[in-house]
Amino acid sequence: MSKLFSSLKINDTVFKNRIGVSPMCQYSSEDGVATNWHLVHLGARAVGGVGLVMAECTAVSRHGRISQGCAGLWEQKQADALTPIVAFLHQHGAVAGIQISHSGRKGSAATALNGGNHLDADDPAGWDTVGPTSEAFDPDGTRLWKAPLALSVSEINSIQEQFVHSAKLACDVGYDLLEVHCAHGYLLHSFLTPLVNNRDDSYGGDLSGRAKFLLETIEKVRAVWPEKRVLSVRLSVHDFVAGGLSLEDSAQVGLWLKDRGVDILDCSGGGAVPAARGAIGNRTAEQPDMAGKIRIDTGLPTMAVGAITDPQQAEDLIATSTADMVLLGREMMRDPHWALTAAKALNVDTRHILAEQYGFFVG
Repeated sequence: MSKLFSSLKINDTVFKNRIGVSPMCQYSSEDGVATNWHLVHLGARAVGGVGLVMAECTAVSRHGRISQGCAGLWEQKQADALTPIVAFLHQHGAVAGIQISHSGRKGSAATALNGGNHLDADDPAGWDTVGPTSEAFDPDGTRLWKAPLALSVSEINSIQEQFVHSAKLACDVGYDLLEVHCAHGYLLHSFLTPLVNNRDDSYGGDLSGRAKFLLETIEKVRAVWPEKRVLSVRLSVHDFVAGGLSLEDSAQVGLWLKDRGVDILDCSGGGAVPAARGAIGNRTAEQPDMAGKIRIDTGLPTMAVGAITDPQQAEDLIATSTADMVLLGREMMRDPHWALTAAKALNVDTRHILAEQYGFFVG
């Protein structure tokens, strides 16, 4: 019996298998509003038979986006555009998840499809970025990075309320899983890591101080997110740079998150500072095992990401209790029906993997 194709229940949410689509920025939103591209992109993976489809990194405010093309969920018109997408995912048996985020000092950029550089100060399409301090992401690099504004305590509280508002909208849309993004150098991660946060107030200092922004945000979000639905946090569980967050640090943060009602941890890595870029390429394959370490140390279910492409690899991660789910990104772009590919490789009955309209003929 394949463990990868076994079901998983968290609270009242049942995942039909342990395969998920990782959040993937598509740079195809219009003023934060999803388009037909998102229906096809996400819907195709649900048709392909996965247990979880995660919407891309979705900003909690206009200035919380990475770029003008990024998704948002700060007003009703964005929720309205997402509602039929979520209905389609449910129609084809997938749990619908969404990742909410604030870009912090990495915001106000051109889309990755257009080079990803920060927009010039006089570009009307740009905006002021924010962070724990006023240090730019890469002040010494050849690429332009804006110096962010260091957030005041009242501004931190305002952004926390933006997360709450997005969570309420996501609940109304019908998402089953809500993920708060605290990874890859975006705002919450930039507060958590000592590589960036050198504040001397209550939101800096030791690990508990640096975690305060994240933990308060989770408390406020959990208060409005129904207990029967799933709350996740994506962590960069290792910064991949000396002096950064370690697995032990992240395990402690995971325990604090567990106490505040988080149900599962999405274990990624890196992104806090430019030096982590090269390390990520060398250490991506280590990330699934890191999810196993976090799982043991926190007692929380985990989602593993990072160069997961082979069905037997995915099967082994679940069978050995290294992770409770595997998330695939680029491999899902290459093969939207990867669940069918995996089922064939693992000798699982394929008849009901794909949506019935396909499965009747090719399952």
